[in-house]
Amino acid sequence: FNNITLIRYNSNETEQERFVVPIDYATKELYVMRIQGDPNLDKKVMMTLPRMSYEMTGLDYDASRKQNTNFKTFTKTSVGVKSQYNPVPYNFDFSLYIYVRNIEDGTQIIEHILPFFTPDYTIKLNLIPEMGIVREIPIILNNTSSDIMYEGDKNSETRMIIWTLNFTVKGFIF
Repeated sequence: FNNITLIRYNSNETEQERFVVPIDYATKELYVMRIQGDPNLDKKVMMTLPRMSYEMTGLDYDASRKQNTNFKTFTKTSVGVKSQYNPVPYNFDFSLYIYVRNIEDGTQIIEHILPFFTPDYTIKLNLIPEMGIVREIPIILNNTSSDIMYEGDKNSETRMIIWTLNFTVKGFIF
């Protein structure tokens, strides 16, 4: 999800600014605490919005993809023969958090992500290069939600919109 470009427009539909939305590995609570610590983002050390973060939220054994773990894959190398037992299937759950101040920024970022997941996006990974073990790994978009949080009185412009996208990666542990 890196290199997502956000474009802001003037009222006459001309481009005002264009920038890449930063992404970091961090929990949702960490960013919410940072934003609430300085709602106007006036401090020089604070972060700017929009931004994204992600975290691994779960790890579950997937019995439906189980193979006999006593079988081995063998590969001949210049040093001899290498072997690897069949992998154990696990589902890795991840959440992607998108933090924005206005609806337009949030929907524009979502529009960069959602079209790739129908409901999954499959990538081919070279899991063990020295043995030539290559697998197609599906990444499934489970759900999306948005949460609009207002701070202060009704005249305050401070608000935070957090989009949460939950994914499952159907991976393996060797």
